[in-house]
Amino acid sequence: MTTTFASSSPLDTLEIGARLGSLLKGGEIVLITGELGTGKTMLAKGIAKGLDADPSTPVLSPSFTLVNIYHARLDIVHVDLYRLDSEEIVHLGLEDYLDSGHVLVVEWADRAQGYFRGDLVEIAISHAGEDAREIRVSSDVPWLGPLAG
Repeated sequence: MTTTFASSSPLDTLEIGARLGSLLKGGEIVLITGELGTGKTMLAKGIAKGLDADPSTPVLSPSFTLVNIYHARLDIVHVDLYRLDSEEIVHLGLEDYLDSGHVLVVEWADRAQGYFRGDLVEIAISHAGEDAREIRVSSDVPWLGPLAG
């Protein structure tokens, strides 16, 4: 299933992420790609919102910490691979979080082509104007069907 969304603002991107997050059941790996400034972290914030993360805890890009964990309905393991090469990813220990109690959200996922296996949700964000974005969500995870409707 591939669904394409048009976002005309950061708030739209947040709400698309929240819709996705509300459908997640645990164990999914959300792989987000897109150029710098397309809204990858905003989408991750929306996913956290949809998973009922504590709104008083800000969801920030883990650019320097590499991994942030947020407690929610399903714990969110938020990863930023921007500064890593494919060989360094193996040393992050992400396989420890590939279970039904977690959702892995990976920014700059193109740095880890072929590394992740399982219930993949692939999201490509691209510029479609100054504040506009095209958000393409591809997944074979059956419970994400309502995302398309």
